[in-house]
Formats: sequence, structure tokens, C-alpha cells
Amino acid sequence: MTRTIVVLEGDQTGQELLEEALRVLAPNVIRFDLDFLRFDLRLENRRKTQNQVVYDAGKAIRQHRLGLKAATITPEAQGDVGSPNAILREEIDAEVILRTGRRIPGVRPIGGVYSPISVVRMARDDAYGAKEWREGEAGSPNEMAFRTEKVSRRVCRAVADYAFYHARNTGAKVFGGSKYTVSPTYEGMFKEEMDASAQRHPDVRYEPQLIDATFALLLATSGEPLVIPSLNRDGDLLSDMVLQMFGSIAGSESMVISVDEAGDVDCVMAEAPHGTAPALEGRNVANPMAMILAAAGLLGHMKESEAKRASRSIYEATLEAVYDGIRTSDLGGQTYTDAFTNEVIRRVKSKIEVWSALA
Repeated sequence: MTRTIVVLEGDQTGQELLEEALRVLAPNVIRFDLDFLRFDLRLENRRKTQNQVVYDAGKAIRQHRLGLKAATITPEAQGDVGSPNAILREEIDAEVILRTGRRIPGVRPIGGVYSPISVVRMARDDAYGAKEWREGEAGSPNEMAFRTEKVSRRVCRAVADYAFYHARNTGAKVFGGSKYTVSPTYEGMFKEEMDASAQRHPDVRYEPQLIDATFALLLATSGEPLVIPSLNRDGDLLSDMVLQMFGSIAGSESMVISVDEAGDVDCVMAEAPHGTAPALEGRNVANPMAMILAAAGLLGHMKESEAKRASRSIYEATLEAVYDGIRTSDLGGQTYTDAFTNEVIRRVKSKIEVWSALA
């Protein structure tokens, strides 16, 4: 059976690194047939179609349940097409974004962190997509800026439950939370759902913290694995810091997840957590780890045993290559982008060949 992955093409190094990840997913590498349904999400085409291509891509991911997205440019000017991310998350009905900081072999982490730290954040609502406006004379001391934000109990519940689900699967503790003491109505709703989920998952350790204490304690801890549920804006900030604590934001994948009413994952879009890095475009020096790991994470959400085998082989091959000193410049090495991918491919082929023989 051939599975379809919806591929969302992007800008600058985002597209270059996407192509590297797709090389790893070739059938002659992973021994599993995949079809790639491509959508051009480059800024030029988003402007040309007035974002219709983004809506079409989101509907396709919803249909096929699997998407792999390159980094894209977000124009700064008001009235432009903006970021495609909010549209895609709404179209696939995503509630959760999962990003996990983990040790990169041979790379010294910051603050002595050792065990994995996963940030489970809201995929929509909160500060993103809020209505904004100003009142008063422009530039005067009396000018006021306003913003309306919202969170839904459905998304709060999905994030809380997924955090406990992920913590159980990884042997981690659920840690952190919102600033519910300052915002008992708005952020308090999220705290209510975290507490309720803790009651439904009594076998998972639970240590709620205010978000500011969470940031501070992360820099003081070096111990057990953590899963941190968070609001959208808080999680955006937190996940960037957590990934960098382990050595590089390019060392981990980002998974945008939709869950059904039963709490099961029914749609996934994988991407790199970093941007398009225009200064690195065309130089063959950008780190492809995050996009390659995003591809591995996507395979891990498939039911087929061949896909899960390929997922594990890609994860192991990528991290083992770094352990053996094959690193791009951001990790202190001298390996070029395509050479790193070539090494991952060689190792994936070797692993699958050996595993097949043992099986």
C-alpha cells in the first residue's frame, strides 16, 4: 500500500532542507512506498493566489492526514498574505504543537540539562489570530492599543490530555502551566483542564507551576524528563528556549497535531521549528537535522510497521551521525548540508538491511 504525504514547499533554505528530507524518504532508502502531493507555498505563489493555495494544502492534509512543511517567509507588512501557519492549523483542525528538546550527541547542552523536555502548546487561539486595533491620535501619549484574545475549553482540554498522554509514553512528568493567578478567568480555564486531566491520568506525575516559575526552574534543573503544557504564546517562547538549551533549534522536529473526540491523533503536519535562514540560502551549509527528524516523526504516526521501522532508523541514523562527528557548522562541524544527508541515507539503508536480515 502506498501512503500519500502532502508536501508544502517553502522559501529559501526552507525549501532546500525540505528537499534533503525528501531524499531520505525515497523508497530505495526506507523500503516503503510514498506518494508526494506537492503544494507551492512560496511567498510569491501565496501572493499570486491570495492564500488560496494554503487553504487547498490544508484541505489536502486533512484528507490524507499527513503533511510535511518547509519553512516559509512571513511578510511584515500589514495587508500582505501573512503567515500560512495559522491558516493551516485551522484547516487541519489542529489543537496541539509538540516540540521536544533532546540531547544532541557530542553537543554540550546549556544549564546541565540531560533528559528530554517536551513543550505541548496550543496550536491556535490565544495571542495568535487576535483582533487588534488602536484608538486615539496616532503618536500621541493618549493613543491606546487593544487586542482581543480567546481560548476554548476544547483546545485547553486537548492540550492538557495530550500532555499527559505524551508524558505517560515517555516516562516524563507533567510540569508547568499558565499564569492563572493573574488571569483566573482566561488562563485559569487552562489550569482547570490540566487539573482535570491529572485526575484522569493518576499514574502520571503532575507538578503544576506558573509560567514564569517554569522558565526559571528550567535553568535550574538537570534531572528528569519533562512535558510542559502551555498556552500558544507561552509555548512559542518556551519551545525556542528549550530547543536552544540542547544546543541548536535545528536539532528537533515540530509536530502540529489534530486529535479527535476520543483523544486519538487523526492528522499530523511535521515541520522544522526554525525559519528560512536567508543568509544561508544556496551555500549548502544549513543544518538539515530538523527537517529530517520531522520526516521521521511523520513516519512514526503511520500504522504500517514498515513506516515505523523507517522512522526509527532515521532517528537513530541522524543522531548517530552527529555522535560520530558528522556535523554542520552550527554544531561546530564542517560537514555540508548534502553530505550530512548522504551520511544519514547511508546509515538508514544499512540499518534497514541489517534489521531485515535479523527479522
